[in-house]
Amino acid sequence: MARKTKTTTKSSPRDTLIDATMALSASEGWQDLTMATIAAQAGLTLPASLQVFSGKGRILTAYFRRVDEQVLAGCSAKLDLNESPRDRLFDCLMRRFDVLQPHKPALRMILRDLPRDPLAGLCQLGRLHGSMMLMLEAAGISSNSWTGHAKSKGLTAVYANALRTWLNDDSADLAPTMAALDRGLMQAEKLAQMLWPSINENTSD
Repeated sequence: MARKTKTTTKSSPRDTLIDATMALSASEGWQDLTMATIAAQAGLTLPASLQVFSGKGRILTAYFRRVDEQVLAGCSAKLDLNESPRDRLFDCLMRRFDVLQPHKPALRMILRDLPRDPLAGLCQLGRLHGSMMLMLEAAGISSNSWTGHAKSKGLTAVYANALRTWLNDDSADLAPTMAALDRGLMQAEKLAQMLWPSINENTSD
């Protein structure tokens, strides 16, 4: 009788490199991390790794793109219109923190070191703005018009402030993070109502 073999899901080189980068960032920091070290951690050759990502900054961008995909996959395809747009945004952003949670040690080190790498920092700031546009869309708020872009910039500031709280929040229920996010969204909502009082927030911008 033939022996049954256990099948395992093999990670793609892309995901393997992302996971290796996050693991190394948690232990060694971001600033001095090299592609050669990442490749060795991932069990790949440097040339093979560079065919996937030309540099570690692109790996970080891919990591946050993967986070976006995981958050959006967890969002309901049908909006609950009984919830306010602010509540829907709160749920999306807290889901984002849940996705980030396993890599909190790495993100602490990366965000500590990014100011020393201005180019990578600027790239990630642009990426964050794009992520917040996706969060607005997931919550049923259009991000396409000029008001949508203004709201995405405001949401970026709200999220960045809550992110600072989250990085130092080791509580089991993330209550401090939830409070910071809720407070920021409430302030942003009041500002939006002052600036665009005639806009129907429940369906668009």
